[in-house]
Amino acid sequence: MGTGTVLLVVLAVLAAGGVTGTLVRAGRREAEAEKVRLAEQVRVQALRSMEAVWSLGPLEFEEYVADLCRRDGCTEVRRVGAANDLGADVMGRLPDGRKIVVQCKRYAKHRTVGSPDLQKFNGTVRDEHGADVPLFVASCKFTKQARAFAARHGLVLLDVDLLGFWNSGTSLTSLLDLDIGRSGTNRKLAPDS
Repeated sequence: MGTGTVLLVVLAVLAAGGVTGTLVRAGRREAEAEKVRLAEQVRVQALRSMEAVWSLGPLEFEEYVADLCRRDGCTEVRRVGAANDLGADVMGRLPDGRKIVVQCKRYAKHRTVGSPDLQKFNGTVRDEHGADVPLFVASCKFTKQARAFAARHGLVLLDVDLLGFWNSGTSLTSLLDLDIGRSGTNRKLAPDS
C-alpha cells in the first residue's frame, strides 16, 4: 500500500468515526425528546380523565381551563381568579379576537350550579370585564333554573358533559354554539360510593 492509500484509509476511518459519533449523539437527543414527549402525553391523558379533573383544587381547575383555552388557539389567556375577582377566573381572546371571560366552578360531580351563581356572574361579566363571550364552566350539572337564566341572558354554559368533550379534544369554538339551556339535563350525578 502506498502512503496515499494509507492516508485515504485513515481519513475514511476518521470520517466514519465522526459520522458515527454524530449519529449516536443525534439518536440520544431524539430518544430524550421522545421520552419527554411521551411523559407529556401521559400527563395530558391523565388530565383528560374526569376523575383527575374532579381531584383538582379550585385554582388548579382555573389553570386547567386556561390551558384548554390556550390549546384551542385563544390568545392573551390568563388566570385572574382570586378573592374579589368580580366573577372572572380566566380571561383571554378567542381565535377570532372576541374577548372571553370565564367563571370556573370545580364542584364535586354530585353537586349542581344554581341560578344565584349565574346571576352574580351575569352582573359583572359584560359591564365590569367587557366580555364578548361570557362562559361559565362547571365540573357538575347546572340546575334547570340556571340553564333557563343563562339562555335568557346569553351566557354560555359548559357543564360536566361538555367539559368532558372539551377535555377530550373538541374545540372550544365548536362548543360555544351549543345551547344547554334547551337541551341537556340538570340531573345530578350520583356521588361515589
